[in-house]
Amino acid sequence: MPTPDAIWSEADLPTRRLAGLALNPSTPVDVLLRLLADGPLAVRMVLCRDRSLPDAVVDAVVEHPDASTRSFFARNPHVAPRTRARLLKDPDWIVRAHLADGPRDTGPLVPPLPDDAVVHMIAGYEDELLGFSFYRQISAALLEAMPTHPVAKVRVWGTGSWGSLPAATRAALLADPDDEVRERAERNAREEDPRWVESVLPPHSCHARTHALLHHPLSAAVVDRVLTEPAGPDDRSMIAANPRLPRAAVALLSCDADPKVRREIARRRDLEPAERRALVGDRDPEVRRTIARHPDLDADERAALAADPDPRVRLSVSVHPAWSEWERSAIDYEVCEDGDFGFHHCSATPRDADAVRRDALSAHPLLRREAAKERALPADLVARLAADDDLGVRVLLAQNHADPPADLLLRCFLEYTGSERAQLLTRPGFPSEGLAVHADDADPAVRRLAARDPQTPAHTVERLTRDPDPAVRAAFARHPNLPGPRLTQLLDDEELVHHAAANPALTASAIRRLVTGSLPLR
Repeated sequence: MPTPDAIWSEADLPTRRLAGLALNPSTPVDVLLRLLADGPLAVRMVLCRDRSLPDAVVDAVVEHPDASTRSFFARNPHVAPRTRARLLKDPDWIVRAHLADGPRDTGPLVPPLPDDAVVHMIAGYEDELLGFSFYRQISAALLEAMPTHPVAKVRVWGTGSWGSLPAATRAALLADPDDEVRERAERNAREEDPRWVESVLPPHSCHARTHALLHHPLSAAVVDRVLTEPAGPDDRSMIAANPRLPRAAVALLSCDADPKVRREIARRRDLEPAERRALVGDRDPEVRRTIARHPDLDADERAALAADPDPRVRLSVSVHPAWSEWERSAIDYEVCEDGDFGFHHCSATPRDADAVRRDALSAHPLLRREAAKERALPADLVARLAADDDLGVRVLLAQNHADPPADLLLRCFLEYTGSERAQLLTRPGFPSEGLAVHADDADPAVRRLAARDPQTPAHTVERLTRDPDPAVRAAFARHPNLPGPRLTQLLDDEELVHHAAANPALTASAIRRLVTGSLPLR
């Protein structure tokens, strides 16, 4: 099967015109069905993958004889997961593979498939189809229920969270009537035994060795070999990050000659006071910067770090939760507004509401940024943070809140140029009215905003179809205020035909003529 890029690169001008018509919201249902039945592969790809579809068209897609066509629909981010799941029992593996892989370009969150569909896929699909992209489509409720699920294959998946399972659940899995569940549980239980880990640890650097050194309990013999005869240069820093590292090794590595190792030790929560003090005075500023985040720092240690000659260390310790606001204000720190402020994946356990409020009311921008990442801030804190004088606070609120204010979204898009800027345009409530004023902005991304405004004057729309920036030209070729003569001209333009054909100003009769002129008579 050719890739989507290859399919599109081979599409000629008439095919791209038909593909644009397939996206046009003015295209009647019967014409969409004609494009689905008789259109070239590139047209069917765009129709099935890149838009929402009327029920009649969905019915026809699911029954379409071409597996490639159905597979495009399996990854359509514009239809509900349950609608895509109509392909659950498709006879062709490529369709099932694309359903399991899920939609592309959905933003940071992927809507989960229905639980019953996921269970069917786990129980009946080939294992190689169920990778990380499939995992992202599993609901949180089903993930939690997997270790005790009535379907054995699902319980096998549930053993993957072995380290966080209650003792009773582990015992039940070890005694499970299903052989595969028991075997997987027994393997996980063996990985809790340092002697077994030692017996299977590869002697050379590889993924299996890295995983064991980072996560599994390690025997004294393994630790000794890593310290005296490491298989690779990162072995010591790996075990330093292992939360199950024996206490004696923690003490030894806290004085390691390699600052990378000491930085990993500084992240640990099981440090003795003497080890912590040594790291507070470490000669490497990155070690001090790391230990400055340790929750158990005492007042003297915090004071030493607050007076550190390195500004990054002072900034790191300035957000320590033990400070009062008055104490924090005495620290000489500086927060840079440059940086990337995007979507933040929240923990499954929500933060304490009082702690979030303290952060939101703090004078420290980094603490306010932490509060701005919360999905469900109360209205008073949303209003306060939306007017914050720190760019990072405002953008993080706009990127993460469930219902950000429209004026905040626009302001952030105009002021922020970092990573995930375009994601702001997809947030609920991004405004469309009043954007025509940006038509002459020096930033092409800002000029494109005027294409979202239904009141942008026709002469402006026409002018911007000749803009130096190709994305601006494409956006305005779709604007419904584009004058008819220019729209007609663009329907034969090699570059913009696809976008012009998607222009909703085209009438149903014009669309029918274009389709009839490009597809063979039945």
